[in-house]
Amino acid sequence: MSLQSVREFFAEHAPDIEVIEMNQSTATVDMAARAHGVAPGQIAKTLSLKIKNNIVLIVMRGDTRLDNKKLKETFGAKARMLTVDEVIMATGHPVGGVCPFGLENPLQIYCDRSLEAFDEVLPAAGAIHSAVRLSPQRMAELTDAKWIDVCQ
Repeated sequence: MSLQSVREFFAEHAPDIEVIEMNQSTATVDMAARAHGVAPGQIAKTLSLKIKNNIVLIVMRGDTRLDNKKLKETFGAKARMLTVDEVIMATGHPVGGVCPFGLENPLQIYCDRSLEAFDEVLPAAGAIHSAVRLSPQRMAELTDAKWIDVCQ
């Protein structure tokens, strides 16, 4: 269902973007980078966080980490990672396939400015063996994401 919801999202909003399915898992940044022949930074990982009472998604380059101080300054509170079950319930996507497309529930999406270093990034596409290729700007436009700076 998750991969299907992403396919439906792109069919409706960006039919020119193809969902790429691989024969091997691309559930981690390193696995995805090797499978797609790109630098780990080009893998756009999506983190599911709870901040205050809100669940948000932050999409960031694959070779960086959240900066907790910047995160707290940006959102005015500490954040916690969702559990595996919470991720599935909130997004409809499995861990390793979480992306800002075809979500089960409407969530606020943020893109970290670290993604702007690349002309093209590869976020997952709802499954642990799928992805899409697009510019960070197009990803933000398609998902109505806000740009923030919360990475180290």
